[in-house]
Amino acid sequence: MAKATSRFVCQKCGNVTNKWAGRCDTCGEWNSIVEETPLAQGPSGKTIGTSRGRKVPLSDLSSKEAPPPRTACKIDELDRVLGGGLVPASAVLVGGDPGIGKSTLLLQAAAAFARAGLKVVYISGEEASAQVRLRAQRLNLTDAPVKLATETNLRDILTTLDEIKPDLAIIDSIQTMWADNVESAPGSVSQVRAAAHELTSFAKRRGCAVFLVGHVTKEGNLAGPRVVEHMVDTVLYFEGERGHQFRILRSVKNRFGPADEIGVFEMTGGGLAEVKNPSALFLAERGEPAPGSVVFSGIEGTRPVLVEFQALVAPSPHSQPRRSVVGWDGSRLAMILAVLESRCGIPFAGLDVYLNVAGGMRVGEPAADLAVAAALLSAREDAALPAETVVFGEISLSGALRPVGQTENRLKEAAKLGFSTAILPTGGKARGSKSMKLIQMSDLAGFVGEVFGAG
Repeated sequence: MAKATSRFVCQKCGNVTNKWAGRCDTCGEWNSIVEETPLAQGPSGKTIGTSRGRKVPLSDLSSKEAPPPRTACKIDELDRVLGGGLVPASAVLVGGDPGIGKSTLLLQAAAAFARAGLKVVYISGEEASAQVRLRAQRLNLTDAPVKLATETNLRDILTTLDEIKPDLAIIDSIQTMWADNVESAPGSVSQVRAAAHELTSFAKRRGCAVFLVGHVTKEGNLAGPRVVEHMVDTVLYFEGERGHQFRILRSVKNRFGPADEIGVFEMTGGGLAEVKNPSALFLAERGEPAPGSVVFSGIEGTRPVLVEFQALVAPSPHSQPRRSVVGWDGSRLAMILAVLESRCGIPFAGLDVYLNVAGGMRVGEPAADLAVAAALLSAREDAALPAETVVFGEISLSGALRPVGQTENRLKEAAKLGFSTAILPTGGKARGSKSMKLIQMSDLAGFVGEVFGAG
């Protein structure tokens, strides 16, 4: 067999070229191009995972070959994000910042799935066995029937998994795995791509569900080639601010359930504890009504969540005013400020604007536009909104207010937490409880005049 020719791969973006260069033409990164050998035969003369599956016509699929039902681990927040439980033969990628609690979450999940009757193997490539056992003792999981291994060689891992035939394998982490048929360092683009491909193929071929832990870059994206996210069935992000005890497990891709679903956890000394009512938790530290504080009724996946937007508007000592945002889209804040100035005649020139979502929550839906505008106006005019008021709605560039989806669920969640007034756009299915007063607005100028007496 002819020897495979070498290729040069950018370790930053995965771009492949035929010759070496000091700077990648695709991403512009310097000294990131490394010579690598394409996927070929390993030292033993056999490619990892060479067995082929049999062809099954769709018309011949019988009920006996239907996949078994999902397995719930009784950690309700995790089951919710997975779409109702673990699907056999599925590949799940879990990413998050260093020290956020990924290993803790998956060790608790491994114990929960093992107690639910699954054969679980936890493979750590970052810690020694004694270190994993030490964490298990701290989490009171020493009695869980989980098999533990510490290995980074992909061939040895697949051989072992093929022998013991587990129902769930947890790989912590994919960046530490290395395939001996790929001549590059562990964590490189080629190694991550090869390891993810082989583990995903093993999951589909053997019916074993696989959890892969992935590192993230400083921008917050999963490290390695983007193709890894396309290979797996589910991509989960474990988010949270270091200064807060709350952790949010967010689904950004799920072939077996709703995307953008969230599960809320609280980091405690005994591990991660579930938060059954995240709305009450995010609003627990909210005191008396203050200027710039507005409660937004949002939807995360299928769950309504109430969070507090906090704004601060102050005179700027600089020629270029600051625009600082935490937990929301900064470009959307600039759009809201432009609409307020152009359509309502309320300028923010010469004023520093700070916007924060309390509790470490990240909000991405456009329905928060009206709540942000209300928080900015409240801070600018030094006028607090009533404490029992929730606000939601989308703002267009013309200044019109657009109705948003799942209005009834938003209003029901607000009423359940004791809110009596809701400000929302005109139109849509705006039907709340009998005890809730609905104030519907058609445009932003009317909202400013009605609530703040200006515009």
